[in-house]
Amino acid sequence: MKHLLSLHEITVEDIKHLLSLAIKLKKELKSGIPHPLLKGKTLGMIFSKSSTRTRISFEVGMYQLGGYPLFLNSSDIQLGRGETIYDTANVLSRYVDGIMIRTFKHSDVEDLARYSTVPVINGLTDLLHPCQALADLLTIYEYKSKLEGLKLAYIGDGNNVAHSLLHGCSKVGMSIAVATPKGYECNEEIVEHAKTDAQKTGCNVTITHDPVEAIKDADVVYTDTWVSMGKEAEKEQRIKIFKPYQVNKELFSKAKEDAIFLHCLPAYRGFEVTEDVIDGPRSAIFDEAENRLHVQKAIMVILMGERHGADYGQLEF
Repeated sequence: MKHLLSLHEITVEDIKHLLSLAIKLKKELKSGIPHPLLKGKTLGMIFSKSSTRTRISFEVGMYQLGGYPLFLNSSDIQLGRGETIYDTANVLSRYVDGIMIRTFKHSDVEDLARYSTVPVINGLTDLLHPCQALADLLTIYEYKSKLEGLKLAYIGDGNNVAHSLLHGCSKVGMSIAVATPKGYECNEEIVEHAKTDAQKTGCNVTITHDPVEAIKDADVVYTDTWVSMGKEAEKEQRIKIFKPYQVNKELFSKAKEDAIFLHCLPAYRGFEVTEDVIDGPRSAIFDEAENRLHVQKAIMVILMGERHGADYGQLEF
């Protein structure tokens, strides 16, 4: 694994390795055991899109690993303002040991990785959000003690989070059902990728417009904002269209009795989810948010470290 751009492009063994290392690093942090595995390393962090969890988790994570996080927003660098991605990738590669980028076009991340000589991490694009999906898998494993054989129901917009969940669930043998309104379905190519992986791992991929169908027998219920960054002009229209897809107490009750609720945040209570669900006893959203830190530390160690986390074992699903 040279880069982390998409969960479809890495193996299930890579995912097991990542989650195993994340669990180990989390235990060490909670026990006060230092792990400066990236001492002397620098992570360049390019932000074309604003962020709370992505920036803080990568910055804090790099600090805890003994390295230096270098924040670069769109006004700090020439990328997109005349300088080519080719030049940016080559120059940054001479200065830093890894690059994390959070931006709009997924092709920009692919180009950056193509020309960079250091690892590139996709912190989010309009198409994919692999770091979030890995944190989701870690959270599910902590609550359910397994991944294979479970079912996740995603209700809402067929966006970047849904896409990476399709990739991640199908890789680890977790069935996934995605319910979206008509016209807001997931990318067809990504769905086909997920179905291909699901055939190999023995799980199911269900694409539907019916949230009740999707949520039936679900072990995990997931939703995201109806109005993603860059879609603000569509807000009023989207609220009307997505209203039947709200995860409320009635809909949530159709999942398994021990189902947990996940949301990548930020959440808008009263819209995509009601307070009694997101703030209820089966909500795991803050454990999920914390796990961004631990997963991303594992990603950085594996991609940028000398030991690549090889002494941390491997999780079995």
